This record gives sequence, C-alpha cells and structure tokens, in this order.
Amino acid sequence: MNRTKIALFSIFIACVGLLSFAMYLQLVLDMLPCPLCVLQRYAFSLIAVSSLIALIFPAQHRRAMWFSSLAGLIGVGAAGYQLWELSKPMGSCGVDPWSGPMNHFFVAQIFPAMFKANGLCETPYDPILGLSIPAWALLWLLALVIGSIVLLISKKKERIFFAKIRA
Repeated sequence: MNRTKIALFSIFIACVGLLSFAMYLQLVLDMLPCPLCVLQRYAFSLIAVSSLIALIFPAQHRRAMWFSSLAGLIGVGAAGYQLWELSKPMGSCGVDPWSGPMNHFFVAQIFPAMFKANGLCETPYDPILGLSIPAWALLWLLALVIGSIVLLISKKKERIFFAKIRA
C-alpha cells in the first residue's frame, strides 16, 4: 500500500474515531451538542467521506481532497467561532435560530443521535487533557486540513510525507 492510501485511510480512521468519541460524550456522559458542535460533526463526516471516496476512486483523488479541505476549513471556522463565543463573559451561541433549520436537515432526520443539536454552547463541561472540546475539535480539524492540502498538492503519490531514502 502506498503512502497516499495510508494517509487517506489514517484521515478516515481519525474522523471515525473522533465522531465515535463525540457519540460517547453525548450518549454516555450526557454532553449534548450545540448547533456549532453539530456543524463540526458535519465537517468531520464530510472529511471522512471524501477520504473514503479518494481511497475507492483514485481518479477522483484531487477533487475529493479539495472537498475535504473545504469541509475542514468550514469546521475550523465553526470551532474558532465557538471558542470566541465561549471566551466572552455572557456569550450565547446555543439553541437559537440555528437549531431549527439544522434539526430539520435531512441528515439530522436520518441520524438524529449524531446530528441533532439539542444542547447549549455555554454549558460548562470539564476540559479534556486541559483543553475544551471545541479547542480539541479545532486542533484536529486543522491537522486534517493540513493533511488534505498536503495530499492535494503532492505530485508523486509515493513521496507524500517523506522522500524515499536511497543509500
């Protein structure tokens, strides 16, 4: 398996793992997602799907990585905005006009456990390893966007992350 496929599979597994962890936080620890959290979940899902498409259809690799980068940047924007809102003293980014349309979106109707926004952003949750959940989402989304861009601009499929060392 070449390095491009390994990188695409790693991106896919990272997104699925992060979405699984989000479900654990929601269903087991009762941390309800706000609209911005759900928007970040959409970003992770779209990155995972585009990586899977690039794996299955190598001819669509560049188009899928463009889409992955765009979805990741939208997720970065949502996570950054959520962190900005949480930093304000009486900030509120919770159940407001965003919740209605997001909860009526067809994906939220099909899979409400993952994509239904029924929480408030300002609900104080304990940090995980010193960072808030939106901060972790921002870091992961930035890493995934960088990985997608590297996969997008690389010319040779075998030399994506490391050049081959010849003795």
